[in-house]
Amino acid sequence: MTATLLRTIDPGDLEIRGAVEVEPTARGLLPHRLPAWARAQVPDLFMAQTSAESAGVRLALRTAATVIELDVSARRMAADEASVLPPSLYDLTTGGDVVAQAGAIAGTRYLFTFEDPSGRVVEGPPSTVRFSGLPGVEREYELWLPYTDAVEVLALRADAPVARPAERPRARWLHHGSSISHGYRADSTTGTWPVVAALAADVTLTNLAFSGSAMLDPFTARTMRDQPADIISLKVGINLVNGDTMRMRTFRPAVDGFLDTLREGHPSTPIVVISPIYCEPVELAAGPTVQDPTRPYEWSIAGGTEADVALGKLSLGSIRAALADIVERRRGGDPNLHYVDGSTLYGALDARRMPLPDNLHPGPDVQRLIGERFAHQVLERWSPAPAPTP
Repeated sequence: MTATLLRTIDPGDLEIRGAVEVEPTARGLLPHRLPAWARAQVPDLFMAQTSAESAGVRLALRTAATVIELDVSARRMAADEASVLPPSLYDLTTGGDVVAQAGAIAGTRYLFTFEDPSGRVVEGPPSTVRFSGLPGVEREYELWLPYTDAVEVLALRADAPVARPAERPRARWLHHGSSISHGYRADSTTGTWPVVAALAADVTLTNLAFSGSAMLDPFTARTMRDQPADIISLKVGINLVNGDTMRMRTFRPAVDGFLDTLREGHPSTPIVVISPIYCEPVELAAGPTVQDPTRPYEWSIAGGTEADVALGKLSLGSIRAALADIVERRRGGDPNLHYVDGSTLYGALDARRMPLPDNLHPGPDVQRLIGERFAHQVLERWSPAPAPTP
């Protein structure tokens, strides 16, 4: 195979989807899910890495290649310099179907644990991702970067010409959420529930979900305000309970403020507010969520009590009631604002047959279940039909 080498990637050679900003670097292109001004406001080292990770970011291209190679400089969170990292998975889709998958070890590490949150970067070598055995028929592909890694795209090679995909009108879906929406514990990026939903409903996704950081941050609201969107969803609650970061007194106006900011840029776009999915330990008890010290594996339990909720702390149940009330109040003047109870996406009955493996995060089976239900309950119902191409 003689590969055609694209020595310098230019935005004209392919399309990068799912990023709000693409930074040209000395070596290639670095997609970001927050703009530079917002990245400067990120308040902690954990979010600095998770917001840099490539959840929902993909390269869109048209080619008749049988082989595609991608050189990347990838950075993955790790506990130390020596532990063995699993391969990061890159997915290739066409027509909404996954047609190939390839793995590559991230060469650079971001050293972080909650016990030792240094955030130190240990630089490492680039990696090469290779897809072979493709049909050699011209098709449009999306090459999904791993949700686990921050990825700088260095070079693209193929054994046939590569061009941008044809313009095709599709509804643009803009989403914000927690690690559950980011994809933690999913088997790959196309197995994260927002991507499952987007592929099923044939919409264009921009996923601004940041593990541990769905905190109603004003910079996230302003970023979403400034992005093009035909439908917007906001999944809020679990991180506020995880960290015990708000009380009901501050939560309610923070939700109103976030929605007010979104409406500044999207006065009539459908906005769907989604409450938390079922999570037994903090359904009625307050956060924070903590690790069960009696177990030698990850297992989350509540650090607060039901009595704490009566004093103003947050549980998932109290958040669901507050969100439903806020949306109902605002709908009098905002008929394009909608509420979805997250327990209809994954509820107590689901938990009996498909339990959360760490009592907090969905495994791959539940990620797909949520995505399929969201496509049907939300995207098929409220996504506007795209305008025809002139």
